[in-house]
Amino acid sequence: MEFAGALRQAIRTSGLTLERIRHRLAQRGLTVSVATLSYWQRGRSRPRSRAVVAMLEEILQVPPGTLTELLDDPVPAAVPVRGGVAGRGPSGAADRGRAAAELWPDPDLFAHVVGQLDRSGDHRLERLSTHDVYHLDDRRRPKSLAVREVLRAAGDDVDRVVCVHPVDAPESAVEGAGEPSPDPVLTGLRYCRPGRVRAEGGLLAFELVFDRVLAAGDTAVVEYEVNLPADAPVQDAYGRRFSRPVRDYLAIVRFHRDMLPARCYGFAQEAMNTPRERVNELWIGTSGSAHLAVGDVRRGILGLEWEWE
Repeated sequence: MEFAGALRQAIRTSGLTLERIRHRLAQRGLTVSVATLSYWQRGRSRPRSRAVVAMLEEILQVPPGTLTELLDDPVPAAVPVRGGVAGRGPSGAADRGRAAAELWPDPDLFAHVVGQLDRSGDHRLERLSTHDVYHLDDRRRPKSLAVREVLRAAGDDVDRVVCVHPVDAPESAVEGAGEPSPDPVLTGLRYCRPGRVRAEGGLLAFELVFDRVLAAGDTAVVEYEVNLPADAPVQDAYGRRFSRPVRDYLAIVRFHRDMLPARCYGFAQEAMNTPRERVNELWIGTSGSAHLAVGDVRRGILGLEWEWE
């Protein structure tokens, strides 16, 4: 039986309303809306958290595995590899890793850099929200990126998250002239501390260690800022790569008041080898900023692009 049908049958047999199920999940520290539960039982979407589905089995009083075994991602069948876990079969973590690499210009470089970090808890973290503020200077060059993420553990013993950002090569490095530019600086950390940091080939990757070890259902907030090299090239776009779903994404681009673009657009892109699709034109307010707000992001690249005069 498919997951939606099994869930629908279990709900009908339990006699519980969707609101009652939502309430019981909330009592256990798991936030799932009535609309989401309705989508799951009608097959319009599928849950990404095995922890939530396992709790549903308990609430609906069905045998363990009745629903979790029908999910696409059989996380328990996994073996350890360097820097993470690799699942057995076509839906395992190794394939998710390959899918993540396809969002980057150089998949081999991405795999090499993140392979030096501990991603063993990645598949047990749900992304509730990601907020980016990308700041440009008066030369149209990137100045800094400030990030806030809210995460929730979908399993026990999760103590860190791995973050990866593109860092464009400085013009001096591209031209091979002048003194080498300093690496980007990770700063402004709140509610976490840095773990291992790797900067290589235009990528910055690092671990953020939470201020406590999370159990299933626990949430964590991390904030950080990346100060970018002063001689990075002029930019006309900022994008965030999503290899995993996030419920709420906000991207703000702050332009210098003396250097505003002529037009700004939101864009979506399935992978690096697919074209960007403009989704709407964005207003640049009196603050000199534009923003893109998206809910229920699944996978791909989202961001803003702009046209200079």
